[in-house]
Amino acid sequence: MDALNLDDELATLKTLSAALGRDRLKTQAAGGNTSVKAGGLMWVKASGTWLAQAKERDIFVPVWIDPLLTALQAGDPRAEKATDFIASDLAETTLRPSIETTVHAAMGQAVALHIHCVETIALAVRADGEAAIREKLAAAGLEARFAFVPYRRPGVPLARAIQAVAAPQTDILVLQNHGLVVAGDSVAQAAEWLDQAIGALAVPPRSENPPADLAGLAALAEATPYRLPTDARAHQLARDAASRRVALAGPLYPDHVIFLGETIGAIAAEPAAMKRFLAATSEDDLSPLLVVGDRGVLMRKTLTASGEAMVGCLTDVAARIPADVPLKPLTGEEIYALTHWEAESYRQTLDTPSARGSVTS
Repeated sequence: MDALNLDDELATLKTLSAALGRDRLKTQAAGGNTSVKAGGLMWVKASGTWLAQAKERDIFVPVWIDPLLTALQAGDPRAEKATDFIASDLAETTLRPSIETTVHAAMGQAVALHIHCVETIALAVRADGEAAIREKLAAAGLEARFAFVPYRRPGVPLARAIQAVAAPQTDILVLQNHGLVVAGDSVAQAAEWLDQAIGALAVPPRSENPPADLAGLAALAEATPYRLPTDARAHQLARDAASRRVALAGPLYPDHVIFLGETIGAIAAEPAAMKRFLAATSEDDLSPLLVVGDRGVLMRKTLTASGEAMVGCLTDVAARIPADVPLKPLTGEEIYALTHWEAESYRQTLDTPSARGSVTS
């Protein structure tokens, strides 16, 4: 891509990014990132910003590609934040490049789209995920363009894992316990291939169970740090036994850890159980999300916009995982690497306190 059409491609990318960010089945909150390269520069989504706001705010940061790739190959720690490679003469910004900037730089195509598609995640968190994904993509004639990337912490470790498995013709990457990356030589091409990949990986959700007893749950939450979720669909995490199994299995992907915490609580649907739970748990350690038997869920009143979006993501992912399929939760070591990473702490500081009024599907 030459510099003459960069403005058009960036404008098109912003429109596509906003559409992806407003569809909760494709990405959620500050998750996901997109980029376009031209003339030695890469414009990449800024860390902690929402793709949904791509047309309303300046959320793209220009980064010099070659010195960033040199730093990545040399093991230079500056590659992690990538702030030293911002083309500051082209854009005045206090934003950081995405934590996945090295992932985008490592891909040779002009455009890269990374999303947290629930169809993909529902397969990528299964113990048999790679085989299931490969079978679906082969049936759609996409296997030759696909690579499966074993789980690595986002950022430099993931970029190196992609470099290890991707071939020149690879334009569809499924990231274990994480999401989907699709690349192309233009925004239009990448968007077309993204649609193909999502369609091939589609997993129909189970039918919803009867609605939760909202009055009973509200009474249980009264005078506690908990409240009803804004989106009643979240109650399916308790109402559906297979979804409940997924919810209580442990974190399955990075943004769950960062914005919804390491543990989802579970209590019986009775006031005495709530009293015991609150008495046994310090306020700082209270679970952001609480499964109340098979009745429904409650969430912390302090849960952020991204946290509530992650409840929606978990609801959508869990509804697509069969009851008898083994799961692959993140390990304690993998969770520690996320919770003790400065780049993720930075993203948390940009989070907002309430999800009320946020975008939905």
